Amino acid sequence: MRDRLLAAERVKAIDWRDGALYLLDQRALPAQEVWLSFVDAAGVASAIRSMVVRGAPAIGICAAYAVVLAARLRVVAGGDWRSALDEDFKLLAASRPTAINLFWALGRMRERLTRLRPTDDLLTVLEAEALAIHESDREANLTMAQLGVDLIRRHQGNLQTVLTHCNTGALATGGFGTALGVIRGAFLEGMVERVYVDETRPWLQGSRLTAWELANEGIPVTVNADSAAAHLMKTKGITWVIVGADRITANGDVANKIGTYQLAVCAMHHGVRFMVVAPSSTIDMNLASGEDIPIEERDGRELLEIGGQRIGANVDAFNAVFDVTPADLIDVIVTEKGIVERPDTAKMAQLMCRKRLH
Repeated sequence: MRDRLLAAERVKAIDWRDGALYLLDQRALPAQEVWLSFVDAAGVASAIRSMVVRGAPAIGICAAYAVVLAARLRVVAGGDWRSALDEDFKLLAASRPTAINLFWALGRMRERLTRLRPTDDLLTVLEAEALAIHESDREANLTMAQLGVDLIRRHQGNLQTVLTHCNTGALATGGFGTALGVIRGAFLEGMVERVYVDETRPWLQGSRLTAWELANEGIPVTVNADSAAAHLMKTKGITWVIVGADRITANGDVANKIGTYQLAVCAMHHGVRFMVVAPSSTIDMNLASGEDIPIEERDGRELLEIGGQRIGANVDAFNAVFDVTPADLIDVIVTEKGIVERPDTAKMAQLMCRKRLH
């Protein structure tokens, strides 16, 4: 399957070349494919905050490259570059609070700095680490795709009709995707008939990004309003809900795009299996449960305006970006280290003790 996935890869959202970070501006898709270049940490932090790049794995990868950019500028400026670089780490860490991959990637870059030897070239070492983070995410996605496809095959009856939420494809990762990577793989294996995609308010990542990725690969896709999900489960024979994650806690609770929790509740009611696909870098064993996850809230104007034009009444708006799905609503979590069915604290701890499968 790996070769087939590689052959099917058409989308790339992150490109590191000539000492600069290039990002496909996801705010402009699908109408335009606009690439923006970044040469400092402040620019990358702004790109993360403003949704030029989004998706937990992609945010982490971009933060790693931003450290390389920051280090280059700090060294050129002279003086105490380590102290100055700490400010860049703090700036990047503050860009989005919920996605743990951001903090994981920054932690890995910090740890590499602690192992710096006097003979090492700082920028060469940091660039190699950022490239390794990027490539390891891509490799993890390939492994997760295979594991997820094997799960779907195990429960195969007729062709599967799946539903997904937000965007978890190549745009949100280092390549191929997490949940969307599994869906791609299952389609290539002839096991998926149609994919229903929640539009995902208010940024419309489903209708703008996921549908665009799937359509580009010839995968049958139908966009639906978020509020239609329960009706689809009842009337369209949905067999799987497959989603990604921005943070998974030690007991298996999952923070993901707002609306995921209600999907899990509806899935359990309708007997639809619920799969979460995320790399192990998304798992935060320092948090006991989802109650401890900081939930980002963004400007209410994102709900009340479209294209800068106000469509809602002059009222307040609640714009939480994520919600938490309790572990007891989740059938399986798929990572590159393996799978956890009916997750709980003991099973998550056992998973994190494993080495990667690939």
